Amino acid sequence: MGMRTKNLADLYDLPLVDWSLITDRLDGGLTVAPGTGGPQHHSYWLATTNSDGSPHVTGVGSQWIDGAFWFVSGEHTRKSRNVARDPRCSLSLGTAEFDLVIEGEAHKVTDPATVAKVAAEYAKDWPCTVDESGVALTAPFSAPSAGPAPWFIYRITITSANALRLTEPGGATRWDFD
Repeated sequence: MGMRTKNLADLYDLPLVDWSLITDRLDGGLTVAPGTGGPQHHSYWLATTNSDGSPHVTGVGSQWIDGAFWFVSGEHTRKSRNVARDPRCSLSLGTAEFDLVIEGEAHKVTDPATVAKVAAEYAKDWPCTVDESGVALTAPFSAPSAGPAPWFIYRITITSANALRLTEPGGATRWDFD
C-alpha cells in the first residue's frame, strides 16, 4: 500500500507525525474503560451519510486489528443502512497521545474465519460469540445504538487519515493511502 504524507503544521515548524507512532499505539490496544485514554476514556465516533446527504455521527465500539478498524452493528441500524448504500465513512478517536480521524470505506464482513478472529478480539472486553450462521455475533447485551442481535462486523479500509499529536514535540499530519 502506498502512502503520501503532508505536514499540516509546517506553518509552526512542527515535525511530521510518523504513521508508526499511530499504528504502534493502536497495536497496543485501546479500551473504552474509564480512565484509559483521552480525556478519560477512548471513544470512537463513526460518521456516515444519510440518504438525503446529511451527516450521521454515532458512537461505536471499534477494534484495530491487522491495520484496519472494525465495528459491530445490527443490520437494520441507520449506520448499517448508510454504509450499505454508500460505504464512505470516517471514524475518529482521541488518545492521550493524539487525536485521529480516518476516512475510508466500510463493508460488512461475511467470511466466517475473519468473523471468528474479530469476534475473539471483541470477546476480550464484551461477552460476544459467533452465532450459528457463522457470520454474525450474539451476546447477552450490546450498546443500544447497535440494534438487536444478530450483530454484523464491518471493516473500514482506510483511504486517508489525519492526526494531531498531543505530546511533545506536537505536530499535525495527513496521510493518503493508495
